[in-house]
Amino acid sequence: MKSYQDLEIYTFAIKLFMETHRFSLKLPKYETYELGSQLRRSSDSVNSNIVEGYGRRRYKNDFVKFLVYAHSSNLECKNHLIKISSLYPELSEEAKRLSAEYDLLGIKIHRFIQYVEKSWLQNGK
Repeated sequence: MKSYQDLEIYTFAIKLFMETHRFSLKLPKYETYELGSQLRRSSDSVNSNIVEGYGRRRYKNDFVKFLVYAHSSNLECKNHLIKISSLYPELSEEAKRLSAEYDLLGIKIHRFIQYVEKSWLQNGK
């Protein structure tokens, strides 16, 4: 593994961030700066925490800590999508699809956390 870009959870998270960002711009204008902004920031936080954790991979506990942050931000995204789905029925189908993608990403992050906790060496391999 040469880079964080080699991590499956990163490639999935960045792809989902791009989709989520575009989706958030479909919200009504007044919501773009409220719920839309929160959704964009939490989605960005998922992949950013994966990257920061990878940067600290030499220190297993730091790596795990940032992966946990990524997982928490992933849950936050789901929560925002649930609210959007309820508040804006016309966006409900796409919000539910994205929410299902965040479910899959959450599972992958969780499994990766378990792998790092059990198998990651202190030298980052």
